[in-house]
Amino acid sequence: MSHTAPPPTISFEFFPPKTDDMELKLWDAIKQLEPLSPKFVSVTYGAGGGTRERTHHTVRRIVQETGLKPAAHLTCVAASREEVDQVARDYWEAGVRHIVALRGDPPQGMAGYTPHPEGYRYSSGLVAGLKRIGDFEISVAAFPEKHPDSASFEADIDYLKQKIDAGATRAITQYFFDTDLYFCFLDRVRAAGITIPIVPGILPIGNFAQVVKFSAMCGASVPDWLGKLFEGLDKDLSARNTMAVKVALEQCQKLLAAGVTDLHFYTLNRADLTMAICKGLGISPHP
Repeated sequence: MSHTAPPPTISFEFFPPKTDDMELKLWDAIKQLEPLSPKFVSVTYGAGGGTRERTHHTVRRIVQETGLKPAAHLTCVAASREEVDQVARDYWEAGVRHIVALRGDPPQGMAGYTPHPEGYRYSSGLVAGLKRIGDFEISVAAFPEKHPDSASFEADIDYLKQKIDAGATRAITQYFFDTDLYFCFLDRVRAAGITIPIVPGILPIGNFAQVVKFSAMCGASVPDWLGKLFEGLDKDLSARNTMAVKVALEQCQKLLAAGVTDLHFYTLNRADLTMAICKGLGISPHP
């Protein structure tokens, strides 16, 4: 990577904590990452009342106690349009101006996605609904390896187009490990006339076995070479962390060398790996 390229614009994703202990860990991570001046930080949102409340609480705290711009995740799952609209209005009143609009995964124990009878069926409808409520900035999801529920890449790209037509201005990808997957996807998207930024989602691998399990559920492939790199490191935390940083840093450098300007990190509520990767990319903390 040439030294003339400016460091990338970054954003971070967090998930709402389920326990007091996890809450302390999350805030520790937020405080450590805040000086890196991300463009925004997103907070995920699960189906169901408890998680919903935790997301609100976390987003409100970010607005009140930090200089960060939160992007609140919102999904179509298990809620009527009225309920979702009310959540969006509450966010607007709390000072949130950026929403990550997603279809969402089915609640635990349910096989397959079924729209709520009075709800938004898909994220394109959710995007349109949000735009009626306020002039939110809206990010949506994109899938370099195709959404597991999509019949084809063409159908997937059509969905993305519908979300953009409804008002989305940025797409953030599902994480991927083989950089070529991102570039092939980008070629397809651009060929389809989509011009909005397609921000790569980067997942630092804190726990390889967990990543393999999760990837199987969300349709992301884990290349064999990656497994070999983490082989035998189960008991050696420090070697594992070093490898996680090395892999993600190389991936980011390849993306930047090819002209990518924005990176979105799935932090899993830990600061150390993302901090180290950003340092390697020349992003310094601002006091």
